[in-house]
Amino acid sequence: MRKALGLLRIVPAALALAIGTAPVQAATPGDPGAIGREQFWPAYRALFLDQSGRIIDNANGSISHSEGQGYGLLLSFLAGDEASFRAIWRFTDRQLYVRDDGLAAWRWDPTATPPLTDLNNATDGDILIAYALALAGAAWGDQSLTTAATEIARAIAAETVIDADDRMVFLPGVWGFNASDRADGPVINLSYWVFEALPVLSRLVQIFAWEQLTSSGIELISASKTGPAQLPPEWSSLARANPEPAAGFDRVFGYNAIRIPLYLMRSGLATPGLLAPFLANRTADGASSVVLLDSGARLEPLSDPGYRMVLAAADCAVNGAPIPESLKRFEPVLYYSATFYLLSWFYLAESRPGCL
Repeated sequence: MRKALGLLRIVPAALALAIGTAPVQAATPGDPGAIGREQFWPAYRALFLDQSGRIIDNANGSISHSEGQGYGLLLSFLAGDEASFRAIWRFTDRQLYVRDDGLAAWRWDPTATPPLTDLNNATDGDILIAYALALAGAAWGDQSLTTAATEIARAIAAETVIDADDRMVFLPGVWGFNASDRADGPVINLSYWVFEALPVLSRLVQIFAWEQLTSSGIELISASKTGPAQLPPEWSSLARANPEPAAGFDRVFGYNAIRIPLYLMRSGLATPGLLAPFLANRTADGASSVVLLDSGARLEPLSDPGYRMVLAAADCAVNGAPIPESLKRFEPVLYYSATFYLLSWFYLAESRPGCL
C-alpha cells in the first residue's frame, strides 16, 4: 500500500542541524499522502535521523529518547521507508531495551559515559514503539517485529497500567509517579495516551480490557480541564476525587498537552466538544500558547509550524477549514514540532484530504 523510498540517504547530523533544510513546498496538484512520503519524510529524515538509527532531539542537546525513537518508527512506517524503520529499531532494541522488565530506558546522551543517563521508562515511548512494531510486523509479514511488539505491550500492561479509583490509567513511568512514590500520586500525563495505538496493542495482549484505558483517557481529558481556559494540565494528580494539577510541576497547558488533540484526531475519537478548548486557545495568527491555568494568561506562543498544524488540522476536523497555504510548506527546524507536523499531515492525507 505504501511506496518504499529506496536507499536511505542521510545528511551527517552535525551538518544538517547547523544548516537546517530548505522549505519543502507541497507540490500541487498531487496526492498528499505521496507528498508526505516522498518529500516531507526525507526532509525530516535528513535532519533528525543519524546513521546509527537514532532520532536526534536537537532542542535538548542532541540526545535521543524512547519517545523520539517511537515517533521515528511510526513516521518511517507511514512513509513506507523500511530501511529507516529497521535502522531505528536496531538502535532502539540494542541501546534502550536494557531493563529487566521489558520496557525501554528513556534517555540516551551521546556525550555521556555510559550514554544511558536515565533508566526510568517513558510510557508513551514504549507505547509508540510497540504500536509501530505491530503495524510494521503485520504489513511486512515479519513475525520478529510482531513478537517484539507483543513483548513490549505485555510489559506496558504489567508495569505501567494501574487502577486509580476504578479508572484504568497509565503511569508515565514505572518509578516516581504512583501513590507509593509521592503524596499526590498517582500522577498522570494525558498526552501519554496514544489512543490510536490501544486497539492494536489490545489485539497483541488480551490480559485486560484495553478499551478501559481509552474510556478513562477520554473521561480524564474532560475532567482535568482547569481554569478560565478550560485546558488540561501537563501533569495531573489523581489523589482526590477530581483530577487537579500535580504538585511540583508548572500549572500550565503546554508542550506536552498540545499532543492531546493530535492523538484524538488520529484515533478517530475527536469530537467538536473535545477539540473546542484547544481551538479556543488559538491566537489571531493561528498559534497555540503555553497557558497558566489558574489565570488563563498566555505565557508564550507555541508558534512553530508543527504546533500550528495540529490546530489547523483540528479546525479542519471540526469546521472543514482548509489548511492555510503557509502551512503546506514543510520547514523542519526542531525535532519535536516537526514530528507533530508530519503526524498531522499524514492524518489529513488519509482522513481529510479535502482540507489539503
